[in-house]
Amino acid sequence: MKANEVIKKVLAEHGEITEVYWVACGGSLIDLYPSHFMMTVESAKTSSGWHTAKEFLVATPKKLGKHSMVVMCSHSGNTKEAVEAAVLAYERGAAVVTLTDNAGSKADDPRFIAWVYPWGDGVPTAEVPLGICPMLAAELIKAQEGFDKYDALVEGIAKMDDIIAKAKVKVNAELGEKFADLCEENKFFYILGSGANFSQTYGFAICSLMEMQWQNCCYIHSGEYFHGPFECTEPGVFYFLQMGSSSARVMDERALDFLKTHTDRLMVLDALEYGMADVDEGVRAYLEPALFYAMNVELRAARGKRFDHSPEIRRYMGIEKY
Repeated sequence: MKANEVIKKVLAEHGEITEVYWVACGGSLIDLYPSHFMMTVESAKTSSGWHTAKEFLVATPKKLGKHSMVVMCSHSGNTKEAVEAAVLAYERGAAVVTLTDNAGSKADDPRFIAWVYPWGDGVPTAEVPLGICPMLAAELIKAQEGFDKYDALVEGIAKMDDIIAKAKVKVNAELGEKFADLCEENKFFYILGSGANFSQTYGFAICSLMEMQWQNCCYIHSGEYFHGPFECTEPGVFYFLQMGSSSARVMDERALDFLKTHTDRLMVLDALEYGMADVDEGVRAYLEPALFYAMNVELRAARGKRFDHSPEIRRYMGIEKY
């Protein structure tokens, strides 16, 4: 399946798309955020919303209808709230695009435009949600109003696999063991980030660390740091800063300047030092979350090895009734 074919079909059946809703749960919701961010920044014609699936069900936007496109992602294809959200959108007359790794799942339903993507080591960025969704957004913008960054985005996605491969080697050599050390020394810490990358700040906390490592931590938006949270900064408190490479970087830099002088436990992962300088500055914001996701995976693996804690272990999820 190709993004341009999906958008061509959507527009042929629905005419104009005036709003896009990105709907999912957990890690899948995190993967959708950069595309929502891109639609918000780049489109003058189409509004965008980003919703955890249950909230979409209980607080459904009144605009949802024929001229809406809902992009729902469920890795398993059977996430109850996400599937229910897709069905609701379909019943309201919206174009519904579902993304799943699981062929034959509830998300892979003929009522929807179902995109079954591959998953695992070696799968190109272009073929997973962090690559698919920016192209869905780009194709929609291009078709309805023109998009002068389209070619740069396509070129950037093509570069991400090489960037990520090199970054994995670098992060393991430079930060992996140190991160594991800091996790041993700190039962709790803070993670900062901004822009589209904030999705991976959030994801590093709630998925990689809290879910997969049972590590207590908290995510903070770099732009919000000085509006309350910085009062907790002091020597002995560990901060992990994800520094972006696009316009939101100014917020990360401001946080970094303060952290350097107010804590002695600081780790910085700077996208410009991990390959993003090779991507056109105009589209970096929409692609570097894929880099940070890959770095999150490597760092959680380093912690998992140190603590002998497999990221596959759960004590509640899929085990208890909830």
